[in-house]
Amino acid sequence: MAMVHEHDGLAFLFDLDGTLVDSVYQHVLAWREATQAAGIELPVWRIHRQIGMSGGLMLHALLRETGRPVSKEEAERIQRVHAEAFVRQAPSLRILPGAQALLDALTAGRVPFAIETSGRLQSAQHTLKLLKLPEGTPVVTRDQVKRAKPDPDLFLAAAEQLKVPIAKCIVVGDSVWDLLAARRASALGVGLLSGGYGREELERAGAYRTYHDPADLLRHLDECGVRPDPLT
Repeated sequence: MAMVHEHDGLAFLFDLDGTLVDSVYQHVLAWREATQAAGIELPVWRIHRQIGMSGGLMLHALLRETGRPVSKEEAERIQRVHAEAFVRQAPSLRILPGAQALLDALTAGRVPFAIETSGRLQSAQHTLKLLKLPEGTPVVTRDQVKRAKPDPDLFLAAAEQLKVPIAKCIVVGDSVWDLLAARRASALGVGLLSGGYGREELERAGAYRTYHDPADLLRHLDECGVRPDPLT
């Protein structure tokens, strides 16, 4: 495990799906099942492009493409079916390469971090339990904020729980929605390719650096201002 050392005021805010846990495509399949159950046919790739934003906003974007109006009740039913379908996908979830080692290294170096997700706790709990988080690690889910990504509320709430100014936080995410929200929150954004978005897309959305996965980020923590040697 790479060792890092405490840095005053620096903190990391991690997205969950596609950033720490390999769960993006399980969400895609769950959304496809939910929309098909409502009689809405959408190509899987279109669903994938919206993963990472709030469920309600994502559903709005997908339905805009079909041109079909959906009532509030139907939208809630689609989201409920998605949550149920995702639970059935839970046994296939795995943490991404280097995710636990990265969190362990930050913990050892006393660099604070928080987890945030556009998912509701009902779905996120299955993903979170794959990670060994230090006691007291802030976790902010969709249930706790007024608006999810691409609004900045999740990151702002996470920074507040860490008691670190948002401008001193580094947001790590795998989607353009993470990086747009980071930008709106005035945080530095770092992109990971592990959610299926391309490097150029992430950089256009505001990523200062992009890495393949958490293991790659761990190898390059110095580029985020986390020094391995306290004397440097």
